[in-house]
Amino acid sequence: MAYAYDPVRASDRMPMPAINQEKYTYNYTAPWPVYAMDWSKKKSDGFQIALGSFLEQLSNKLQVISLRGGDNQYQNLGQDFVVTAEADHGYPISKLQWEPARLANKPSDTIATTSDILRLWELTDAEPPSQGGHIPSSSRRLYPNHAKQLKIKTELANNKQTFSAPLTSFDWNEHQPSLIVTSSIDTTCTVWNVETRQAKTQLIAHDREVFDVAFAHGSSDIFASVGADGSVRMFDLRQLEHSTIIYETPAASGKTTSSHHQNQSAAAPSFVSQSLLRLQFNRLEANYLATFQFNSHSVQILDVRVPGVPVTQLFGHADSVNCMSWSPHTAGQIATGADDCQLLLWDMNTAQSKSNNALHGHTQGHHHRHHHSKEAVKPALDPVRAHTAENEINHVSWNYTVPDWLAMASGKTIQALRGDGLK
Repeated sequence: MAYAYDPVRASDRMPMPAINQEKYTYNYTAPWPVYAMDWSKKKSDGFQIALGSFLEQLSNKLQVISLRGGDNQYQNLGQDFVVTAEADHGYPISKLQWEPARLANKPSDTIATTSDILRLWELTDAEPPSQGGHIPSSSRRLYPNHAKQLKIKTELANNKQTFSAPLTSFDWNEHQPSLIVTSSIDTTCTVWNVETRQAKTQLIAHDREVFDVAFAHGSSDIFASVGADGSVRMFDLRQLEHSTIIYETPAASGKTTSSHHQNQSAAAPSFVSQSLLRLQFNRLEANYLATFQFNSHSVQILDVRVPGVPVTQLFGHADSVNCMSWSPHTAGQIATGADDCQLLLWDMNTAQSKSNNALHGHTQGHHHRHHHSKEAVKPALDPVRAHTAENEINHVSWNYTVPDWLAMASGKTIQALRGDGLK
């Protein structure tokens, strides 16, 4: 469905406050630990962030915060961001995303979240107070000149099961915004059509829990997943009877186990390998993706055309990596965060002069069979910038509409950082 831009509605909204060009950081402290986070993809709301609490109880929150203006009642609270909307969420949010940029001109905004099920939330202007002038308690913390509210738009769960296994992650297809793919601890991935509110397909993606899933950027058919079996697997919605294992973590022991996954023989051995927790495709060069293992200090950069080994690895953290995010503006730039409280920025292009197999150097066609190479390409690569947080960094996200800005979640703090201001 196409959405027309509404100039009347847009004019009623307070414009985004001007960004101070001399300022390199903006801060917000939440009342609880933060895990999930994402920037709005709407240009007029370039400094609007959605975030989710991480509480081990059924009283979690979904919040939307915006950069505050210079003249409002929050000026003396020491917060650069203010809450513009908040909703109860029950279980902790495993991931959240704003709708793709191509939908950003419609009148309302949509946010997707996963936890026990997939939910779509509509962010709209808050309803006016009742005639008695009473303002609901849930709205008292709203930015008064930009008050909004979050309402459930869609709840999607597998109706064939009496119990929905927890969802670990999801990805919203930027090329075909009607599609969202979710991953679950029950070994499956499900592709949803959020317009029809129906599951397009569900497949057993891994031998064990699936921890993350992502569409290849620019494609409405190809996606990849990682899980507790230690493999990166690629799927094509046009040929779901086949899949490709493009990478497996080094064997955790000498033991082997039989794999029954789709295009593999039941007798084919598979190494018992360490869990892969996250993956993300390069937003500008879809042949490349990044992933990392559980309790690992490094990040692996893979080329889907050369399965089996990383084209390079990022060694720089002194403790377990928790998150990573490719820049949507600069090819080869990626940010990583870890338990060592370090946010590191890397530039894959700096490795080109040290290896013919750096980010732009491959010419081979796509491989459909998984294979191992005895020697991985590991050009020397150091982070180009770094930032130290007060607590472990649990999430990092690049701003889609304002170049060079990224945000990180550390403890209860959201910190927006200008990349060129990092040391």
